[in-house]
Amino acid sequence: MSKHQHHEHHAEPKTFEERVSAQLHEAKSQIEAIEAGAKGKLAQTEVNAINSLKTMRQEIEKKSQDLKTSGEEKAAQVKTELESDLAKLKTSLEQFRTKVKSHAAAK
Repeated sequence: MSKHQHHEHHAEPKTFEERVSAQLHEAKSQIEAIEAGAKGKLAQTEVNAINSLKTMRQEIEKKSQDLKTSGEEKAAQVKTELESDLAKLKTSLEQFRTKVKSHAAAK
């Protein structure tokens, strides 16, 4: 086996970019699931909240793209910002899902 094979599946820890990508993908799936489950039942404030979650996710995705082109000095700062942004997105998603569930239960 040559050293140049790509995309081998190992149980090795993922790279930072892979973790970010996986979390963004998960966030997108969760947002889509909320939308699909609540079609036509969302108040305007909830629609706005979903749009802001989508925007947050897109901004994180853009920042993760910037990370690939940033130099090493800036990379550490961008990684810190990404981790912070991902944590905020995750928290916002969890709060929103709880809110939507409690609304659905109240009806």
